[in-house]
Amino acid sequence: MNSMDRILERYERYSYAERELVTTEIDQGNWSLEYSKLKSKIEILQKNQRHFMGEDLQSMSLKELQNLEQQLDVALKQIRSRKNQLMYESISELQKKEKALQEQNNKLGKQLKEKEKEVAAQQQQASQSGSYQARGGDNGNEEGNRTQTTRTNTATLMPPWMLRHVNEWK
Repeated sequence: MNSMDRILERYERYSYAERELVTTEIDQGNWSLEYSKLKSKIEILQKNQRHFMGEDLQSMSLKELQNLEQQLDVALKQIRSRKNQLMYESISELQKKEKALQEQNNKLGKQLKEKEKEVAAQQQQASQSGSYQARGGDNGNEEGNRTQTTRTNTATLMPPWMLRHVNEWK
């Protein structure tokens, strides 16, 4: 590198460093301005919050109080509107659930009736087959009669120890 290149290189380094310092000073100035703006906004927001909470109202004029009242009325209307919307949605959802549960209940009721019919048909069929066997041919022997009577009485769902006593009385 020749001396001219070195001089130009040094010049660029120093000028870049100087630009950085100037930019930093400008940024610091912007930051302090930004800080004061944000601080005043925070103070205004805190003051408005106190007013909305019903505090520090003595310093407010009639017009400011009316404006505050109007803002509160608008806010209350929005709150009530949102609350009503949520309640309607909740009611609608509950009605859907109720309908689904009612349909499920009806379906289960139908299934129960079908099962009851099946059980009744099975019991009737069992009692009819028991009667048929009881009316069946008589061999004349006592063992056949006892078996026949047992079958008849089993259809009536009597325990076997009671059947012996019933058979003895006949």
